[in-house]
Amino acid sequence: MDEFIMNNLACHTEREAISEHRQELPKVIDQIMASMADDTCFAHIGDEPIHFTTSVKEMIDKFREILFPGYFAREKIDAANLLYNTGQAVSQLYDILSEQIIHVLRHDCLRYELRCAECEPRGNDVALEIIQAIPNLRRALAQDVKGAYDGDPAAKSHDEVIFSYPGLYAITVYRIANLLYKQKIPQLPRIMSEHAHSLTGIDIHPGATIGNKFVIDHGTGVVVGETSVIGNNVRIYQNVTIGALSLPPNAGEKLRDAKRHPTIEDDVIIYSGATILGGDTVIGARSVVGGNVWLTNSVPDDTKVFMESPHLIYKNQEKEKESLHENPA
Repeated sequence: MDEFIMNNLACHTEREAISEHRQELPKVIDQIMASMADDTCFAHIGDEPIHFTTSVKEMIDKFREILFPGYFAREKIDAANLLYNTGQAVSQLYDILSEQIIHVLRHDCLRYELRCAECEPRGNDVALEIIQAIPNLRRALAQDVKGAYDGDPAAKSHDEVIFSYPGLYAITVYRIANLLYKQKIPQLPRIMSEHAHSLTGIDIHPGATIGNKFVIDHGTGVVVGETSVIGNNVRIYQNVTIGALSLPPNAGEKLRDAKRHPTIEDDVIIYSGATILGGDTVIGARSVVGGNVWLTNSVPDDTKVFMESPHLIYKNQEKEKESLHENPA
């Protein structure tokens, strides 16, 4: 009985403690509301919400369904239903894409009090142009698939590359986002690239210029900066950075339109862990950059750049033990 009373008292005490904590919440809410008036903080409160990444994912999935017919559709695609399914998918994609573009255009107009961008006509025009570019996108991605397959002995088929290679997913999203970036559509291209980044660990800025047959092998930790220029038939491995040199605190405004990232010419291979920095840095055609190399200067055509072999120390643990017994400290 005593034990029952003790447990009951403990429960009441815990509930009272929880209640006391909850009574503090209105004060905290008041403080949070007061911070809404602080111009140094950020809030987005208004009639035009920022769009959600779930709809961006839906858009990317629909693009992939059309770019690689039969690979990512929910139903079987054959000669009997190909035209119908393609028509449905393209129509759905146009609606999603135009809505997203109109949304971001209107968002910027209202939020930053810009001159009217004619959001709906512009959004519909750009969406149609992107849809019209799909045949060329399919040809470009076919080259990327072939490049990945031809250069990777572990790849058993083109289908394996399309279904499972994170590098191809990141490149696919980049090539779509790059078209929107060139049309000066705000926010959406970067949200798309960051979605791919979150899934693959590969960060390709949509403003980068990338040629045909681009291959990212393994991919984790790859960074390609906004003003990078990459030629045809370039292959890079995991943890490669094609980035900018260190920037001053006010770099945002000073260097926003400057070329800050390297140029990688045709047929270059860059191995894992390499870091290549600077807008004036050019890696010449057919060059090879070895693993863990750090470059801030240009490299001529047909050059191999490797780190000097490190000095390795080998220790045999069993011999160390014997040595300690023979020569105790």
